[in-house]
Amino acid sequence: MSQTSAAGSPGLLDRIGIPRQLFWGFVAVLIFMIGDGVETTFLSDYLQRPEGGSLPGATASFATVTLYGVAAMIAAWFSGTLSAIWGPRRVMWLGGAWWVGFECLFLFAALPSHNAVFIVATYGIRGLAYPLFAFSFLAWAQVASPTKMRGSVAGWFWFAFTGGLPTLGAALAALSIGVFGLTDYQTLVLSLVVVTCGVLLGSFAVREEHGLKPIADETVENPRSLKRLAEGVDILWRDRRVLAGGLIRIVNTAPQYGFFAMFPFTFGPAAPDGGFLTAAQVASLASIAYGANILANLFFGVFGDRFGWRRTVTWFGCVGCAIATPLWYFSSIATQSFAVAAVLGVVYGLVLAGFVPLSALMPSMVATKDKGSALAVLNFGAGGAAFVGPVVVTVLYPLVGGGGATIVFCLMYLAVGVLSLRMKDDSDPGEHRVPRTGAPEAAGASA
Repeated sequence: MSQTSAAGSPGLLDRIGIPRQLFWGFVAVLIFMIGDGVETTFLSDYLQRPEGGSLPGATASFATVTLYGVAAMIAAWFSGTLSAIWGPRRVMWLGGAWWVGFECLFLFAALPSHNAVFIVATYGIRGLAYPLFAFSFLAWAQVASPTKMRGSVAGWFWFAFTGGLPTLGAALAALSIGVFGLTDYQTLVLSLVVVTCGVLLGSFAVREEHGLKPIADETVENPRSLKRLAEGVDILWRDRRVLAGGLIRIVNTAPQYGFFAMFPFTFGPAAPDGGFLTAAQVASLASIAYGANILANLFFGVFGDRFGWRRTVTWFGCVGCAIATPLWYFSSIATQSFAVAAVLGVVYGLVLAGFVPLSALMPSMVATKDKGSALAVLNFGAGGAAFVGPVVVTVLYPLVGGGGATIVFCLMYLAVGVLSLRMKDDSDPGEHRVPRTGAPEAAGASA
């Protein structure tokens, strides 16, 4: 699987941690997520305006945050289980067609109708699409990659994913509306065009052989049966390491989503004392932290392949974020300085990338027949984080304020740090034991 140059030495893509046959898949995920992320900065406001359906603020927020997040969380689970029985490429096709189909319905039928139920329903159902497309490619990339590259592959996946959503997606919206003068509606149509390009690229440009094969191996009876959707749940009690990994993945980015939901009314103009940052500065904190995180994803993917996947998650992800989280919040409040908040946002974004090797560790520590289920748990955690973070803030902020919520986030990181200690596996480069792989994998890893 590892491609080499004509001289027999690893090619450029191999040296930077990308299996050559999967290269266009990473590009497709990046383009798809750019299109998906275009709407993040303005859709909720647009839906409240007359041209967007005149939805009440609470309804618009419910559609764009709560309903969409729940739909994405459900689809994140099915991206792994469906990949196990159909093959990840077919699931990418399903996710791409679902996104394009329901976005067309949303743009060209629901919005012109000004019917709130129709608008909310079509947009919420579209939320099932992007995890099917993106996370099934993550499953594909992990199964098709040699063991020694899986951390790097995970780093490149999250580089593409977060590079698109929200980073370049928000930047494209800013260019479209602010520079080129397109309306919000025209910008949404532009996002449809961009996503369609990503779907076509991912559907036709990636030819790696594992894409059309069920992840479940020949030891599984009827691997293509839809009954395996339910059977995969039992891995949570058959292998408690998978359950621990799922909880770690939820906590991984839940505080991130919680912070960005909380900062406008703790740091910004919506704060009781008027805050110390402008609305633009609060928004830029997200871009700064995400920007640092994107680059660090690549570093920690490669670093984890050498230092060890679990050790990287434990010390840089869990412990690092447990330190960076209160440091970011309380130092910013104490100094009332945007510069301090920005620098510490970079620190948080950097150590947050320490969780990247979890995407390599979870599928590697289970038997082949359970890889789809392990990836389903991992992906469910990724979707669940976007839901759990804001919920924690919603529940705790009225009771203990922003400082109390931050301390809870810190304790969450420490708790999953303890859980991570049990996620040991022979395939982990940091365990210094013989990898539990067969001859074909070992040959691929040494190519």
